[in-house]
Amino acid sequence: MAAEASSNSSTTTRSLEDTSTWALATVCFCFISVSILLEHSINLISKWLKKHRKKSLYEAVEKLKSELMLVGFISLILTTTQVPISNICIPIKVADTMLPCHKKVTKTGHSTETGGSSNSDKCAIKGMVSLVSQQGLGQLHILIFVLATTQLVYSLLTMALGRAKMRRWKAWEEETRTISYQVANDPQRFRFLRQTTFGRRHMSTWIESLWIKCFFRQFFHSVAKVDYLTLRHGFIAAHLPSNIHFNFQQYIQRSLEDDFKVVVGISPPMWLAVVLFMLADVHGWHMYHWIAYAPLIFVLTLGTKLEVIVAKMALQLKDQNTVITGAPLVQPNDKLFWFSQPRFVLTLLHFTLFMNAFDIAFFIWVTLEFGFNSCYHEHVEITITRVVLAVIVQVICSYITLPLYALVTQMGSHFKSAVLEEQTAKVIKQWYADVKKRQKMKKLASHPNSDIGGSRKPSPTEVSSPRTRQSPTTLTKTISFPSDDEISQVQEEPGEANVPSRGSGSRIVNFESREAPHN
Repeated sequence: MAAEASSNSSTTTRSLEDTSTWALATVCFCFISVSILLEHSINLISKWLKKHRKKSLYEAVEKLKSELMLVGFISLILTTTQVPISNICIPIKVADTMLPCHKKVTKTGHSTETGGSSNSDKCAIKGMVSLVSQQGLGQLHILIFVLATTQLVYSLLTMALGRAKMRRWKAWEEETRTISYQVANDPQRFRFLRQTTFGRRHMSTWIESLWIKCFFRQFFHSVAKVDYLTLRHGFIAAHLPSNIHFNFQQYIQRSLEDDFKVVVGISPPMWLAVVLFMLADVHGWHMYHWIAYAPLIFVLTLGTKLEVIVAKMALQLKDQNTVITGAPLVQPNDKLFWFSQPRFVLTLLHFTLFMNAFDIAFFIWVTLEFGFNSCYHEHVEITITRVVLAVIVQVICSYITLPLYALVTQMGSHFKSAVLEEQTAKVIKQWYADVKKRQKMKKLASHPNSDIGGSRKPSPTEVSSPRTRQSPTTLTKTISFPSDDEISQVQEEPGEANVPSRGSGSRIVNFESREAPHN
């Protein structure tokens, strides 16, 4: 038995001097191959997104690369400092405080010391124990890796499922271009507000029971077709009154892609939350109750608040007038949101997703490292409840909260710069196509054998004169841009342009194209 134990001990502590070269080379080859494949895949995705001008998703991938680099740095630091940290010795009495599990005691009355090493022996000679053993640092290393992976998978899954549900909005957007929709929302048509579908849906709510009704409404048809069309009408009327055919569904999609680069990362406050949870994960404090129920409370509160914002818009409309022309016109306003900041909703959504991902990551880590019968899973019924709640939060966040967030947060006083960039790009492309088309037509018209632009044939004198000069031609295109006063009001905020809610200026831009003389 002693020989067997000695053999096992030597096996676990065997250095590279006693390791076969083929085993070392195989492990190195696998690690290097996987790393290169991962890096190459990320670069291919970045190039594809950049080629197809998916700027927001490209920035999200860049943010992902920075997060992977951060996790790599953490792993490197943990690996290189394992020995020095394990050499730090602390008194046994101090080490036995704030334990996540009951202290295991042997029959002799001494506590067990796992992960024995030369460092532990050095501390044991002094009658002390290591601050954190090398085995513990290795387990911590795995926890950080599992957390980063779970956060990424959760973010991708949430965005994918949410966008899958929002696909039907494309059909609603296309309906706005039909004649039946234009007739139903004729600006010359007078109606009582309470007779509209939007009014019947929201104006029957009493202010005293507003939160209660909105809490249950988020589970049943949270984003109705009438809500989408009404909020779309209010958004266009407030920000783009001259473009009634603006593609609101594409704008929401671009806006959501812009937000994805925030959701996919782990911010410093979230890393701090991980540290605080590790500090408070003391046996008997039941910290896992909070980490399991907090995401559910947050996501339900967030969904209720977004429904309340839509209902308050309808109630404000009721206070202003009872007879309307055309479709109900809601007024986007930042004051409807918490702290008058629509972006705070994204912060809360991001933190909710992270807490849910951390709960699942912690469950996976404990199960892999210590088994399902670990002291972390002391109460099996609570463990099962935590897993079920994590799945419920994922479903609610993907199919209810995220579509609500994508739609309702557009009802702030300002819209994102993605709209201005998209509209400007479309105008410039259209102008460029028109200029090329007109130049081509004029060249064909001026050709001697061309009938385009008239069927007159050139006279002999015109044919015999090779240096006939053509008069300069000026092409003028009118492009609508914000006025100078409006541009001066734009506040430079990352990812957002504070464009005035009402009105838009225009300027005439003359693009002169002078043709060179024909030789």
